[in-house]
Amino acid sequence: MTTQAKKSLMSGMRPTGELHLGNYLGALDNWIQLQEEFNCYFSIVDWHALTTAYKEVDQLEDRIFDMACDWLASGLDPNKCAIFRQSEIKEIAELHLLFSMIIPLSWLERVPTYKDQLQQLKEKEINTYGFLGYPLLQSADILICQAEVVPVGEDQVPHIELTREIGRRFNHLYNTEIFIDPLARLTENKVLPGLDNRKMSKSYKNYIPLSASPDEVLTKVKSMVTDPERIRKDDTGNPYICSVYAYHKIFNTENRAEVEVACKAGSIGCMQCKRMLADKLIELIQPIHERKQDLIQRPDYVRDVLAEGAKKTRIKANETMEKVRKIMGIR
Repeated sequence: MTTQAKKSLMSGMRPTGELHLGNYLGALDNWIQLQEEFNCYFSIVDWHALTTAYKEVDQLEDRIFDMACDWLASGLDPNKCAIFRQSEIKEIAELHLLFSMIIPLSWLERVPTYKDQLQQLKEKEINTYGFLGYPLLQSADILICQAEVVPVGEDQVPHIELTREIGRRFNHLYNTEIFIDPLARLTENKVLPGLDNRKMSKSYKNYIPLSASPDEVLTKVKSMVTDPERIRKDDTGNPYICSVYAYHKIFNTENRAEVEVACKAGSIGCMQCKRMLADKLIELIQPIHERKQDLIQRPDYVRDVLAEGAKKTRIKANETMEKVRKIMGIR
């Protein structure tokens, strides 16, 4: 009896700041489960970080190391997946360059997030080719690994469709079947509001860091915005406009209904409600915090993990690029 080979999966994150609970819910928690099912390539995409943060290079090395520590502390296992730094795989840049020769400019300009991001980040000087071409670089990330599956949120599905179109165009132009069609695997959409009920944003600093200490978690939770109409402890409340209740729904599912009823009845005070939430979040985060503190003291181990992950990924990248170079007449 033969064992069926695992399918390949690729995903990544930009090291543009510390990770928070939103990142854990949106990606990391899912990755930890997927590493059991797939042959996974997880990339710290530092070239992508430069598309919007090219002036912040002095912080890039620290952010890459910090992200690697967060991933490992959260439960990614280097024995089950390849964890690597994007810029260590020079073949990705080569494939991106070759793709840029054959892909019409209009394909990049029509990406839905392009104009939206230009507007949202208008305070930054990002009217550059790097920003316009980042979906092409993302396609190179995916296709060079021959990834069959890419876990994404719904907003990223157009990027995966573009990746499929790029692979198909290459195959059609050169009468080959080098690239397969990767499939988007939608991540369950659990959206956390910011602690102040605004959109969670690193610029607002309205989030709980993934590796926060118990004291930091408690301080952050105490600062959360609740129902503004609730003045006294026994006032009835509206949990549906309260950021604390939004977190209870995700992190305290077993007591969510009890919290909802008690808030409406005015039988639980906001500080007691926050304390209950803080206890749940500390239960989740404290082990991550402790493991990260240990990893920070072992930088050589973290760098070895990234080096070994790059070595594994480079094998697959070289296999792909040997075929691409041959078909394009490049030695």
